[in-house]
Amino acid sequence: MDEPEPAADQSDDPALAADPADDLAVVVDQVRTETVIDALRAEGVYDDDRSVREYGEGAVSVPVTAPPEGVAVREVVRQVGEPRLRGLADHLRQRGWTDEEIDRAPASWAVLGTVILVAASDVPRPEEVGEALLALHGEADTVLAREGISGAHREPEVRVLAGEGDTETAHVEHGTTYAMDLAEVMFSPGNKAERARMGEVVSSGERVVDMFAGIGYFTLPMARAGADVSAVERNPTSFQYLLENVRRNGVTDRVRPYRADCRDVLEQAGSETDLTAERVVMGYYEAHEYLDSALAALEPGGVVHMHEATPEALVFDRPVERLQAAAADRDRSVEVLDRRRVKGYSEGVAHVVVDARVD
Repeated sequence: MDEPEPAADQSDDPALAADPADDLAVVVDQVRTETVIDALRAEGVYDDDRSVREYGEGAVSVPVTAPPEGVAVREVVRQVGEPRLRGLADHLRQRGWTDEEIDRAPASWAVLGTVILVAASDVPRPEEVGEALLALHGEADTVLAREGISGAHREPEVRVLAGEGDTETAHVEHGTTYAMDLAEVMFSPGNKAERARMGEVVSSGERVVDMFAGIGYFTLPMARAGADVSAVERNPTSFQYLLENVRRNGVTDRVRPYRADCRDVLEQAGSETDLTAERVVMGYYEAHEYLDSALAALEPGGVVHMHEATPEALVFDRPVERLQAAAADRDRSVEVLDRRRVKGYSEGVAHVVVDARVD
């Protein structure tokens, strides 16, 4: 991530001393949009009431309530002469949508780099929603509708609603860069807090196995925090992005990537390759099926993070019982450290995580 530089002093600029009702914005390179918005939010000057807009080739104007003091920008400008459309409803209403139709519009979506990802299966005129989202988020150039997951590698099904149709993007989250093709690999915006948390719980030099690494969802924040991660991923497309993301984030010396089934890799635990670990991450909804391999690699006193899609009636009993049973089969004991809901998985089913120490 670019190191912030002090913005130029704008206090004496007569153009910026005009009517205080005019709207301020900062001009930045489009590729820096997410990083700049995070920095402006941290400084308390990002204006959530207005949208990012295109500003010439390769640049955007990001709305602010005051010139920033600690964020590097090209220039500070006024955005005048256009209506203030504060949200998706305003943009749809301008396109002639009725209140009843607006009530059926998406309530949430994710901006991932230059791509907007939205669920639009029950939405009227989804292409108009796509155009409205592009107008709302000037840093994006493509809107994709999520339409399901299929195949052994959990490949996403998406449809282009609006824009250029480029499904490749680079998304910055808590300082970690994830390059991906959203038509080829999964990326769950709802896992954002869990990805950040994994970068906080590891220690420098800690040996970790990430059994379902994907494009580096948990591997990257852990490696950036100083952990030594053995990252296993069998999907060839995800694995290629994992390699790219390891390079992008400067952690090639702390990540050992394996393109294989994690069971095959962890069969080597305790052998000359020494794949034993102090921490094992199991970021897969059916992770319990792999507990035998995970516990074979986990050293006594190590910590396992087991994800599961659990029916609401069984949260958190089922994942804990599964973990305890697998440990008992190896004459090991379990101490549950934490249990968390990550997000809803489907109707009546929750995505949960159990953290446990296994002796």
